[in-house]
Amino acid sequence: MRSTFTGVSGLSSTPDVAVVIDVMRAFTVTAWAFRRGAERIVFAETLDEALELKARHPGWLAFQDGPVVPGFDLANSPARLRSLDVAGRTVVQKTTAGTVGALAVAGARLLLCASFVVAEATAAVLRQERPDAVTFVVTGDGGQADEDLACAQYIAERVADDTVAPDPFVERARNSGAAARLAEGVRLGWEGVDSEDVSLCLEADTFPFAMAAAREDGHLALRPVSGDPAAFDPLG
Repeated sequence: MRSTFTGVSGLSSTPDVAVVIDVMRAFTVTAWAFRRGAERIVFAETLDEALELKARHPGWLAFQDGPVVPGFDLANSPARLRSLDVAGRTVVQKTTAGTVGALAVAGARLLLCASFVVAEATAAVLRQERPDAVTFVVTGDGGQADEDLACAQYIAERVADDTVAPDPFVERARNSGAAARLAEGVRLGWEGVDSEDVSLCLEADTFPFAMAAAREDGHLALRPVSGDPAAFDPLG
């Protein structure tokens, strides 16, 4: 498997197989939402679109990053998600990195979204799919985020060798600029940042599902999938 690592700005065309990475925090949040029983995540291009979708669909929730925005149910914190009832719900998500990256490659035949918590499950899907090439889209810091690149490289290496340990890759993420900014946000009392967010984002191979995105009713939607790419059945 040939692996390419790029930011959104480096995409010259839509890849056949894409893995979009956002460790801190979008795709750690989506993984936790699925772990807590969410049905699907719908990606919105703008905050206004996210709120409009929520308004049109009673029972849907809306997540965004940054400071708390009126009308949204969560500011992209995996720690605070644990106190939110998402079971059986559709969640609309708009972030400045992860959702932008996913929408940029929405036409891919196979589109996976990942963070450390679903890294091995993502690698397992790629091992079974056996694509000739995979484009890993690093979304943070304009495509320069080392925590996202570390996660992407870990997944790529796990595809070839499922004994590769996550520790050095997680350590890079621990020392990343994003981790430092979140820690500083906790110290300064920023809205939407929890003291446990960084540690939750640094847990590796926590959940037994990958996350695959596809068009549904005109929107790009993410669902949890089993390790069998022939089925891609939601785990529920």
